[in-house]
Amino acid sequence: MAESVDILFINPGDRKQIYQDLGDEFCGIEPPVFAGLFATYARQKGASVAIYDTPAMMVPAAEAARVAVEEYAPKLVVVPVYGFQPSASTQNMGSAGKIARLIKEANADIPVLFTGTHPAALPRRTMLEEAVDFVCDLEGPVTIWKTLQAIKAGQDSFANVPSLWWRDSEGRIQAPAEREPLVTDLDGEMPGIAWDLLPMDRYRAHNWHCFTHINERQPYASMHTSLGCPYHCSFCCINAPFGKPSYRLWSPQVVVSEIDFLVERYGVKNIKFVDEMFVLNKRHVAGICDLLATRDYDVNIWAYGRVDTMHDELLDKLKAGGVNWICLGIESASDYVRDGAEKVFTNQDVIDTVRRIQSAGIHIIGNYVFGLPDDTIPRMQQTMDLAQELNCEFANFYSAMAYPGSKLYDMAVEKNLPLPREWHHFSQHGYETLPLANDALSAADILGFRDKAWMDYFTNPKYLDMVRDVFGQEVVDHVGRMTQVPMKRKILGQ
Repeated sequence: MAESVDILFINPGDRKQIYQDLGDEFCGIEPPVFAGLFATYARQKGASVAIYDTPAMMVPAAEAARVAVEEYAPKLVVVPVYGFQPSASTQNMGSAGKIARLIKEANADIPVLFTGTHPAALPRRTMLEEAVDFVCDLEGPVTIWKTLQAIKAGQDSFANVPSLWWRDSEGRIQAPAEREPLVTDLDGEMPGIAWDLLPMDRYRAHNWHCFTHINERQPYASMHTSLGCPYHCSFCCINAPFGKPSYRLWSPQVVVSEIDFLVERYGVKNIKFVDEMFVLNKRHVAGICDLLATRDYDVNIWAYGRVDTMHDELLDKLKAGGVNWICLGIESASDYVRDGAEKVFTNQDVIDTVRRIQSAGIHIIGNYVFGLPDDTIPRMQQTMDLAQELNCEFANFYSAMAYPGSKLYDMAVEKNLPLPREWHHFSQHGYETLPLANDALSAADILGFRDKAWMDYFTNPKYLDMVRDVFGQEVVDHVGRMTQVPMKRKILGQ
């Protein structure tokens, strides 16, 4: 047995369960950014830490549990339940729960703490249903550190630990008496990810991220330049760990210093800014891009933006800094549906913004959501028509999902609407996925439309001609292979 560590962070996940066969070649393999950030925070406090990345190592939950117990013997296991994109925490709860249960079966004395978007949204339910000792209902790093200190001190009561749900000596669930303060000095307290604890040779970029160099998707890294989001989109749950819409920044100097390290130490070229909204604060974005433009790096970065934040004065700076892809949340072509999702812009705004970004030499991933409240078959078709008119270099088509922590989830619970029975059924690409029905559409209506839209988009001759002109025949062939991967759906009788 290896020497015991204070904290073992375990990244949960099952790519096959979440993506079906698309996970083999086409999807990205993401580093666990929150595990890496929290490890840095704990390390700076003096704790010994390790990270085990279950999906990157491509092992089942049983192996992750065995490694935890036999090779690390930690004083505290922390499972940060986040996803590969901001709203994808819930789908990893199945893997997280299984890992926790198997650890407890092997050694009931090892305490397990869950943190992340889903546990923060449903802390009491997580305590009731999962084999965990603790749940953090806010961000995590302060709570994790104080929990470790209480464990080391042999305390039976954790009442003084902020934002910590725990069990007393009689097994009763205790809610926290106070809330964890959010870390405000990100530069000083969490200055980047503990990359040395991660299997860096395992990570790879999403396929479209590398359409200009499709056979060079590794090495790859994803990182935050900010935390939180000030917006209130009805389908989004990303602010659950922060308690409210919030927005905190690392300085451009610290961000670029981390990129320096990634490039020089690991040869990283492909980078994702995983910020919930990168293109938001003009000074922040310009500061990062201006610094990157002074480097002689051939980096390939993608990041999230909004239709109403892509200001002209930033576009050339983004391109000069290596930002080659922007992901835009277009969501719907219906003003009525979009207004309900709290996205206030017109289709002409969308068209103009996409063309301006492309004119700067930056590619677009358009995000579209089918089945939002007030959506209908004609309105979903309007969205598909807009997607094909825009003909972005890539597109993500989603079904409306009531993720815990979102306004849609609260609405679904209030109206007693059918929700997925298992947490992994919240996966957009899973076999047993169950979108949220609305007054006009069943879950099967929405999913059937979404899957057909995806196929129609990526087999459209107009799209394939554009891909051939911009990226070459090899990428056209790659997209063709992607469309040949079967995507089976239980509610569609497949």
